[in-house]
Amino acid sequence: MTEAQNVAKRRHVQRASGAGVKISTISRTAPVLIAGPTASGKSALAMELAARDGRTIVNADALQVYDMWRILSARPSLADEAALPHALFGHIGRELAYSTGHWLREVAPLLDRPVVIVGGTGLNLTALTTGLADIPPTPPQVRARANQMLAEFGPKAMLAQLDLDTRRRIDTQNPARIQRAWEVLTATGRGLADWQASTGPALLPLDQAEALVVQVETARLDARIAQRFDTMMDQGALDEVRAALPHWPEDGPHQPPPWTRAIGAPELIAHLHGQITRAQAIAAAKLSSRQYAKRQRTWFRNRMQNWAVYAG
Repeated sequence: MTEAQNVAKRRHVQRASGAGVKISTISRTAPVLIAGPTASGKSALAMELAARDGRTIVNADALQVYDMWRILSARPSLADEAALPHALFGHIGRELAYSTGHWLREVAPLLDRPVVIVGGTGLNLTALTTGLADIPPTPPQVRARANQMLAEFGPKAMLAQLDLDTRRRIDTQNPARIQRAWEVLTATGRGLADWQASTGPALLPLDQAEALVVQVETARLDARIAQRFDTMMDQGALDEVRAALPHWPEDGPHQPPPWTRAIGAPELIAHLHGQITRAQAIAAAKLSSRQYAKRQRTWFRNRMQNWAVYAG
């Protein structure tokens, strides 16, 4: 039996029994994938496995790629990066376009070595293991039209123009998802659902990897989130946001740049603008973190049913 078959068999037994994975049973040779909500301890697990097996730690988090967010995105510390090999952390400037497609292209050449791929961005990890539709980039003129339409008529007008299959598939309560689907249809003449139906092969099929979802009881996770944000503030998160202030886009109906979605950044920006107090910003950021963790857990529960559970 191959190592991949051993991993698949072990995962099947663990799901059937309801037992969580123990670190001693995690493969020493197969690629390891670690998903988990924010503050769940997945980075510490990745460090432990990398040290044990001589792996490179590869980032799968959509915000940890940006060079301006070491503290707010909970990127590995300089000491951690010096201790073990890391890849795809903090290497993208705010002015550069970066998507799941970009990430997959950068991950591909790293799979020829022992890796542990870790992050909380479910789309990156599911695209890695199930494939991603090769949708062309949105032309700037289409993006400009989309922003104008959203401002003048709102997301319902965009939604009404989408094909039925796409409307059934996307989150119709999320303006960003609606706008993305409208841009794809307008730019390519094909609905997003049609593109997704023609998804190519997976870069790393699930049965060839050890795929883990870190789970933490909600009350414990909430406490960790609160403590970690306090630590971020002590480490200089406010100064990090202050440095980004000159580049922060004005409020409006347009889709904000991806780098602005760092949890806690909008709240601290509001504080720096004098709109709320420091204490209010911290409380709001902790609430946003809890809400984000809930969305992550929902994604993992719905999209990663075949991943094994690791109790954090």
